[in-house]
Amino acid sequence: MDYRHELSRLIDIDGVSREEIEKLITVPKESDNGDFCLPCFRFAGLLKKSPVVIAKELAETITASDTADFLSNVEPKNGYLNFYLDKSDFNRRILKKVLSEGDAYGASDEGRGRTVCIDYSSINIAKPFHIGHLMTTVIGAALYRLYKFLGYNAVGINHLGDWGTQFGKLIVAYKKWGDEKDLENRGIRTLLDIYVKFHKCAETDDSLNDEARRWFKRIEDGDPEAVALFDKFKEVTMKEVDRTYKRLKVSFDSYAGESFYNDKMQPVIDELQEKGLLCDSDGAKVVDLSAYNMPPCLILKADGATLYATRDLAAAFYRKKTYDFYKCLYVVAYQQNLHFKQWFKVVELMGYDWYKDLEHVAFGMVSMEDGAMSTREGKVVFLEDVLNRTVEKARAVLDEKSQTLENKDEVAEVIGVGAVVFSALYNSRIKDVVFSYDRVLSFEGETGPYVQYTHARCTSVLSRAEITENVDYSALDNPDAVAVVKAIAAFPDALSDAVRKYEPCYVARSVMAVCQAYNKFYFEHRIIDAAEPQRNAMLLLTKATKQVIKTGLTLLGIAAPDKM
Repeated sequence: MDYRHELSRLIDIDGVSREEIEKLITVPKESDNGDFCLPCFRFAGLLKKSPVVIAKELAETITASDTADFLSNVEPKNGYLNFYLDKSDFNRRILKKVLSEGDAYGASDEGRGRTVCIDYSSINIAKPFHIGHLMTTVIGAALYRLYKFLGYNAVGINHLGDWGTQFGKLIVAYKKWGDEKDLENRGIRTLLDIYVKFHKCAETDDSLNDEARRWFKRIEDGDPEAVALFDKFKEVTMKEVDRTYKRLKVSFDSYAGESFYNDKMQPVIDELQEKGLLCDSDGAKVVDLSAYNMPPCLILKADGATLYATRDLAAAFYRKKTYDFYKCLYVVAYQQNLHFKQWFKVVELMGYDWYKDLEHVAFGMVSMEDGAMSTREGKVVFLEDVLNRTVEKARAVLDEKSQTLENKDEVAEVIGVGAVVFSALYNSRIKDVVFSYDRVLSFEGETGPYVQYTHARCTSVLSRAEITENVDYSALDNPDAVAVVKAIAAFPDALSDAVRKYEPCYVARSVMAVCQAYNKFYFEHRIIDAAEPQRNAMLLLTKATKQVIKTGLTLLGIAAPDKM
């Protein structure tokens, strides 16, 4: 039952549509104020009455009607119309809905016919896939799954950093100090070592930088030797990052990176010139944004070289033409706020109304407890190393607490990787995160292992008794059970909020609310020992809880183990 829709059908206000009323109905912050409420302040001017009087008259009309059998009470209070659901009816409806829909509970077709492009992860070729890439990767992947779940055509794009003078530097470094066997054995770590060595040597020998620029020019010109080395670095990189992507359950539909747009920038530059938007600035070409309190957007350097903004503009036009997107999201750290504001404004000045469909999904930085990172200085924490260490720690916990558990290595992988992902997605994305192994692996508190353990607990309960058709839902007419059902009922709204606000944390927090409510119910009520009709109701509650936890974790990219 869509309670908001059904409640709106009970309310008749001249001059106000049912759709508008339905949008105004919300869930009160305090449970004492009902399960749903309608603020009546919006109607005061229209009806020439105080909100208190409006709420009182509406309550009297609804109470006199016989069409609200799913309500136990309707109460006006301080200008709000509070609705109290019949708890037995509510419990039965929600549980039947979850169990009948299964994995599709919370899914919808709201996005039918709409394409959303999501630009996330965007790793750099020949550079480490490090802990700093965690947020963009898991936030983008979660949004990708959520949009698909709600019926959108989601397009996951890994805008590879595969162009620039750094590749000239790597070629110089590899030819001077590289070793093919070492590259085969250690992959990106070999490239990182020689890249760091190049920068240290270049501090006292600037000719290295000149040599690097020459090699990059050879890549641009299609020189066979330069291109072969460039392709080798790319192959090594993708082999390693694919391994990490698989562990994180992350996938993409496109790997079109910076190099893909080399032949697609000139038409955009020409259009900017034709529309009188390009200005000269010390030999460079810029779009003046001073009228919008922003620095100029640099399109071409004085030597004619393009920049990130040039490529992003070309990519946006390509994506609009190719996918005709409803939204195009860029999951990139908040340090790039100005960059996106600038080139979004350029698209607007070019006269394209789809500029408003470009969204920068900014997020905070993630760092380790021991400080910041720098690729040039070699101070890098590989994401794969973080996952490995977290899995090792999870295995140690299992050895201590679950000695009889089978497949410990598989379960440790699920717990360790899940803990890292959940820690990144649980809080608002804009917050900076300091990563702590001990904190993310705790089986208590608001952590991934706590959620996974609750799922395993539900599996254990369900394995100990069979559910028959003899169900007494009155067994759930208590505050603890109702709290679980209400948390389950709130799950679909959390999914909608997550895509509307580009915040996967709404899903993580909704699942956490279900877990916390269920664990309280579990400890306060004997399930297996209850008489059959009451036990069946509690088992159905457990089954629905398990389903929502599994769906939520899956959308976040986390496995839901049956045993821990």
